[in-house]
Parts: sequence; structure tokens; C-alpha cells
Amino acid sequence: MLCGAVCGHIAVMSDKIYCLIDCNSFYASCERVFRPDLKHIPIVVLSNNDACVIARCSLAKKLGIKMGTPYFQIRDELKRLGVQAFSSNYALYGDLSARVMASIESLVPRLEVFSIDEAFADLTGIPGSPEAMGRMIKEHVFKCTGIPVGVGIANTKTLAKLANHAAKRWYKSTGGVLDLRDPDRRNRALQYIEVSEVWGVGRRLTEKLNMLGIEKAWDLAQYDAWSIRKMFSVVLEKTVRELRGISCIDLEEVAPPKQMICTSRMFGQRQYMFSAVAESVASYTARAAEKLRAQHSLCQVMRVGIQTGMQGPPEERYSNGAILNLPYPTDDTRVLVQYALHGLKHIYREGYGYAKSEILLMDLKQRGEYSMDLFQPEQSAGADRLMSTMDSINRKFGKGMLRPARITAQPGWAMRRELMSQSYTTRLDQLWTVRS
Repeated sequence: MLCGAVCGHIAVMSDKIYCLIDCNSFYASCERVFRPDLKHIPIVVLSNNDACVIARCSLAKKLGIKMGTPYFQIRDELKRLGVQAFSSNYALYGDLSARVMASIESLVPRLEVFSIDEAFADLTGIPGSPEAMGRMIKEHVFKCTGIPVGVGIANTKTLAKLANHAAKRWYKSTGGVLDLRDPDRRNRALQYIEVSEVWGVGRRLTEKLNMLGIEKAWDLAQYDAWSIRKMFSVVLEKTVRELRGISCIDLEEVAPPKQMICTSRMFGQRQYMFSAVAESVASYTARAAEKLRAQHSLCQVMRVGIQTGMQGPPEERYSNGAILNLPYPTDDTRVLVQYALHGLKHIYREGYGYAKSEILLMDLKQRGEYSMDLFQPEQSAGADRLMSTMDSINRKFGKGMLRPARITAQPGWAMRRELMSQSYTTRLDQLWTVRS
């Protein structure tokens, strides 16, 4: 598909049909799936350590609850309003996300999982009405998972994103599904939608565009694409052309491997013992190693970091990190944990209350796609088999079933999750039960 200035000054209207499926208030919707008693109850979901609001259902939004509001500031107000608060249950959200994507994938020829609650589908060539197909996807996902979704359809991915936004915004007239392939309908929608709602246009870019008189998505679509490229970037130029119906961004069915992998969490409470901080470092390293193996990469360099609380109440503050060069590219949890703990010993200082540790895997190499140094050692076949076996057991019997001996099942440094729901789909002892 040719793309205006990006492809040799030739502009052609796209004959592609893209569809964006976006879960409605995903975290809050997940909490409702196994709690039908919450159907008409406002719900908010809290960030790590129950710090602040990161998700709200539509009822909570109508009550004026803002994203990012610290929980301790509104705890009493939430109770007064009858709002149900939940700690983040990432195991539940991740599992339901996988089920949503699998249900969509069963209906479409090509799918790009864009985030935990969004996916682009290619409807090009599917017989019948794309809007009817969108409604079928919406009904199928809800029937299979209990998660409500909105569907936006257009000739470009950027317009499909806007169509999805408009479908939710004008739900009474759209029913949660909107097709913007018709030029007149597309232009009317662009004239109503703020430029800040355009995919990739953040707060700072919105401010700069407003200074140019670009306030609506329509204004951006009408602006000279070459000028946008000179003033901003080729990425925003592509956005302009996509708003005009010229496809410049295709589906990415396979996500590219990450160039760095970071695992980090705030502790549930300050930690003053080396043993507790070391256990957190080992745990985060093991998790990062799982992610590394999942994308078939090996790590050559890693960084371990620790810090005290850097804001809030006055206290002694300290932050440090260590870069560690590994003897060979590896995904072996045992090797990574060994080096991470070695680095921790060099940066750890007694007498501080630590609030966070972090593991960063860098200089990642794809298996089979890099040249080995003739004199450099390499990971053994036995280590490969061991890691593969460990991952298989953990996938079958549950996360953390096999883990380094240093890591305990219920660590004292774990995040606060006092309001967390059950892991209805990932733990045998917390399966959903129905009583007659």
C-alpha cells in the first residue's frame, strides 16, 4: 500500500479494512466477570501497593473520580459513594486478556495484539458488511469472556482508533460499533473529535498543535502534510495521511522482540534487611529471565538497582545501581540470579529503608541471529533443557511452581494488595464456585 510523500509522492486511498477492538474499562470489567453482584456498582482499580486509581468503570467516571488520585485521599469518599475498590490483580487481567484475544482471533484472518486490552484486526476480503462483522466480534467476545468491547472500523489504523473512540462516545447511536469508511461520515466525526484523541498525539504535542490553530482531528487532517513533517516528524506526517484515509501503518502480527527487559516493583513496606532485598532481586531476575526466554533472546549485560523512598516523608535517602557483564549471552535463571546478587552486595548499604529494587536486562541478542566470538564460552545444552523444562512446568501447574530456592512463596516485601480479588482462572484453590 503506497503512502503519499512517504512512498514517492503518490497518494492512493486505502482499500484495506482495519478494525480496532478495545475492551471497555478493562480492569474494572475483569473484576465484574465473576462478580455479577457488582453489575450496577461503581468500581475502581488501584495501582501497585494500592497507591492510586488506575482504572474506573463508567459509573465511577460519572461520579467524578479522577485517574491517578491517591487512594488514601479518597478512601472515605469512595465508601460514602458505594464505590468498590480493588487491588490490581494482574494474573486475572492477563488471563482474561488472552481469552479475549483468542476469541477475536477465531473470527479474523489477521490480528495484531496491540496492548492488554486492544487489538487490531484485518477485515479486508471478508464477505458481507464490515459493520455486521464488528457486531459479531463484539457479541462473540462478550459471550466467550464476559468482557464488553467497542469496535471501530476504517480504512486506516489511525481512523479505526478514532472510530472506536467515537463508538464509545456516542454509544446510544452506535451501539458500540462504528464504521468510518464512508468519507462524509468520517469527516463529520473528525470535526467533532479533539486532536488530543488522535492516536500518538499526547499532551505536549496537543499544546504545540493548538498553537498552530489545530484543535480538532479535522484540522490536523487538513494541514499540509509536508509542513507537519518538517515541524514535527515523519510519524506525525503519517498520522495526517492516515486521517485522510491513506494507509501508512500496517498490522504487526508478530511483536518485535524487546531491546531491554525491566522488572521492578515498589515494596509493600520499607525493607531494612539485606536478605529481604536480595530475595526481591532474585525474584525480579527470575521473572525477567522468563520474559527473556519467551522472546527467544539471550542477555549479555544486566543492571541491578536499589533505592529508598525518594519522595514523601523525610528519611535517609540512597539510590545506586551496578552494571554487570555476563560471561556469555544467557537466559539461564541461575546465572542471572548469581550475578544480580553479586552486584547487589556491592551496592547495598546498611541502615536504609529500601522501597524498591530493579532488574534491567540489556544487550539482548536473538538466538541464532548473532555471531559468537570464537573464544567466548556459550550456554550449555543442559542449561537450555533445564530452563525449557522449568518453563513448561510453570505454564502447566502455575507461575512460580518451580523457582530458585532463595525465593519464598509469600515474601514479606511483596506489594500491598489488601483489596485484591480471587485469581478465579489461574489458581485451583480460588476457582469460581456457583451455588444453587
